[in-house]
Amino acid sequence: MSVRKRKWVTSRGEPKEAFVVDYVDQAGKRHLRTFDRKKTADAFHITVRSEVRDGTHTADAESITVAEAGKLWLLTAEQDGLERATIAGYQQHLNAYIGPRLGHIKLSRLSAPMVRSFTDKLLADGASANLVRRLKSSLGTLLADAQERGKVARNVVRDTKRRRRHNGRQERGGKLKVGVDIPTPTEIRALLQAAQGRAKPFLMTAIFTGLRASELRGLRWSDIDLKRGELHVRQRADRYHKIGPPKSKAGERTVPIPPQVLAELKQWKLACPKGKQDLVFPTRIGTIESHPNLIERVLLPTMLAAGVSVLKKDDAGKVVLGEEGKPVRLAKYTGFHSLRHFFASWCINRKADGGLELPAKVVQERLGHSTIVMTLDRYGHLFPRGDDAAELAAAESALLD
Repeated sequence: MSVRKRKWVTSRGEPKEAFVVDYVDQAGKRHLRTFDRKKTADAFHITVRSEVRDGTHTADAESITVAEAGKLWLLTAEQDGLERATIAGYQQHLNAYIGPRLGHIKLSRLSAPMVRSFTDKLLADGASANLVRRLKSSLGTLLADAQERGKVARNVVRDTKRRRRHNGRQERGGKLKVGVDIPTPTEIRALLQAAQGRAKPFLMTAIFTGLRASELRGLRWSDIDLKRGELHVRQRADRYHKIGPPKSKAGERTVPIPPQVLAELKQWKLACPKGKQDLVFPTRIGTIESHPNLIERVLLPTMLAAGVSVLKKDDAGKVVLGEEGKPVRLAKYTGFHSLRHFFASWCINRKADGGLELPAKVVQERLGHSTIVMTLDRYGHLFPRGDDAAELAAAESALLD
């Protein structure tokens, strides 16, 4: 294994030089790689020597492009039995973003700076921080699949630093905030007071059980024990109206139902449309309700009726006026996950503040998180700190007096 300089003269009589890395891979096959600068050649030489020694090197000639690796990644997702919606999301990431920008690059030449440039350009082009985070995660999963297939030595996504902000916007690791991401108790009370018809039992169940929207859409009356006051999460309905198991084993769980929610469900059962699937929150003909319909016909109208709203503004930050010259208002929280966030905060908050003050492990089980790490990463900052001034003073007094 060596680095040597190569000189030659072109057909036009121009002198040229390059640096060649000559090496043999772990399979005993010889390879040549040419570089314009010695510094770059030396760096590659050091890297390839280490990879060959560890048995992880993939030569350019044996490498595939990001686009080709993407096809194999989707095949793995199908073989692993991932949900149709999940695979569709991966396909969209690959076709609309990863493929057009990185698809032509060979995995062996993909670098951490290229990944950084990819995410920076997406943000500069107006992509949301959340979308960029998900695209980076998809690219990392794609490379992990290629690693297992022996198509690439390193997963360069793991070499990129975790960033907190980009141009003032949160990219990762941001804490959920009450009144921004999590509805306040006052907003929840207003929401429930404004709820009418089928919206009331649905929203009450969502708020005080923390079920995901897909779990609510797949909930059956046979999953609710009205005598014991608890419900069992055993299935969910995906975006294609297909009934399947919860997202994970931890998703199968039992959640207690508060008395007022239980009373509302008992009353709703008398009026609930009947269907073969025995659903608690079906369409008017008893079939699976779509997620967009619940957003547009239940959540958003109730938010606006409750006054839980914000002013609509244009790109310049000016308030948008309606036909009558009045400011246009939009629902403040636009997804059901905000209600799940509230449930989590209600479980965590002190009893003195109107919460349940449950231990972290119980909160994890109520939410159906696969690990307690997931719960603490998402909601850890909401748990009582236990080091407030009064508590510190009492502890100090008990120790020193």
